[in-house]
Amino acid sequence: MGRVYARKDTGKIFIDFSYKGQRCREQTALPDTKANRKKVEKLLERIEAEITLGVFDYAKTFPNSPRADKFKKLDMGQGDTPIFEGFANTWFEEMLIQWRKSHQSKIRMTLNNYLIPRFGEEEVGRITKASILEFRASLAKVTTRTQTPLSASRINQIMNTLRMILDEACHRQCKTDPLTAI
Repeated sequence: MGRVYARKDTGKIFIDFSYKGQRCREQTALPDTKANRKKVEKLLERIEAEITLGVFDYAKTFPNSPRADKFKKLDMGQGDTPIFEGFANTWFEEMLIQWRKSHQSKIRMTLNNYLIPRFGEEEVGRITKASILEFRASLAKVTTRTQTPLSASRINQIMNTLRMILDEACHRQCKTDPLTAI
């Protein structure tokens, strides 16, 4: 539940509310009068109703706020699916019991050296077939410590690890599997 306050130093009204789990305070240009408080309280009621319905647009309501860009970026990256790095690490922890120690270390190395650096910050649901094909092509250009290219077998192992992670993510949250037909 948000509240309407007045700043003691300026006498201007500001709104204090929560959005996406963050406390937000937005200053108005209105002086603290009874009529202005009533207007701002109505605005706050509308904001809270829109938040409840899931249709609140921070940038539309507060276009000059520095938080508007922050929430816009969050909205773009905050869909129904988790960030790849977090999901991959969770998947790895869940799968540990099924693997031998040697396989665990190979999968961890694959995650740390190839998959997380490439897909780590992406939302799982936004990974596309094109980005996966681009990643696979880039693996062919990678050289090992001995300056030899990765073998086709190793590239397939990396791709299979990616496939297992995305397959599990799609079973849990996604609508489509971007690895279909690859």
